[in-house]
Amino acid sequence: MDYLEAMTAFVRAVELGSFSKAAAEAGLKVSTVSRYVSGLEADLGAALLNRSTRRLNPTEAGRLFYERASQILAEVEAARNATRSLNARPQGLLRINIPTGFGRRHIMPHMQAYLDEYPDIRLDATLTDATVDLIETATDVAIRIGALIDSSLIAKKLAPLHRVLVASRDYLDRAPKLAAPADLRGHQCLALAVQPTEAWYYRERKDPSHTVSAIDVRGRLRTNDAEAVRDAVLAGLGIALLPTWLIGVDVGGNKLISLLDDYEWMISPGAEPAIWGVYPPKKVVSPKVRTFLSFLEQRFGRPAYWELTSESR
Repeated sequence: MDYLEAMTAFVRAVELGSFSKAAAEAGLKVSTVSRYVSGLEADLGAALLNRSTRRLNPTEAGRLFYERASQILAEVEAARNATRSLNARPQGLLRINIPTGFGRRHIMPHMQAYLDEYPDIRLDATLTDATVDLIETATDVAIRIGALIDSSLIAKKLAPLHRVLVASRDYLDRAPKLAAPADLRGHQCLALAVQPTEAWYYRERKDPSHTVSAIDVRGRLRTNDAEAVRDAVLAGLGIALLPTWLIGVDVGGNKLISLLDDYEWMISPGAEPAIWGVYPPKKVVSPKVRTFLSFLEQRFGRPAYWELTSESR
């Protein structure tokens, strides 16, 4: 027996004074309503209704059960309405998890506009480069950068992830000539600790086969922080392979020089790298998550506003 349906049938039968009227209202058979009430009486061990040919009259136990059941059904309906309202418009607390450098540059500067557009949203932003468990931390949505590992999370691609070779003019003026990928062996190559190998990967942009090649690189500096690598490149310590979201402004402002642009560069081959919005799998995606990701996608643009143009290279 569906207890909630049985309670609903009983309450409406009392209010309408008839099994047949309660059944007609709910689209049920009269026998089904009668069976529900009988099931409740058997469960409670008490008669709930005095049945007559004219009208149903609740017993003392029936009146007590009716009052409590009516309150419960009203609370259930209120909960349903509240949840429907929550899914109808973005509201409530939105917990986001974002990488530190990317978050400071390309998420947080846009949050005032997002909150202005959705005034019923409250934002709780955690900036960290650690990969957190969204379920365990009650995070609604996270931004992930790179190639996604297999997981149960739902992912939405917000922007491509492109990397370019860059160096300062000061470094290039005193370093060996760089005309082809093989020449990198004679340069100071600044590495990120997140790289899975000691190699950088590349392919010719005009190569229809998309063949990926590798070049082993060496350098005297290695760090786990992309912004620290950027600072080292700006200081003239060597060449680095960095994402355009980090150095697009530097290249556009001629602080850094983009190198070997006839090639696409990667820190690893394989799955597509991108900037993703990820969230736990749910039957219904809440409006606050949906609007947040759509807002970022629109703000980033296509191509993303930090991407390098031919004029900026």
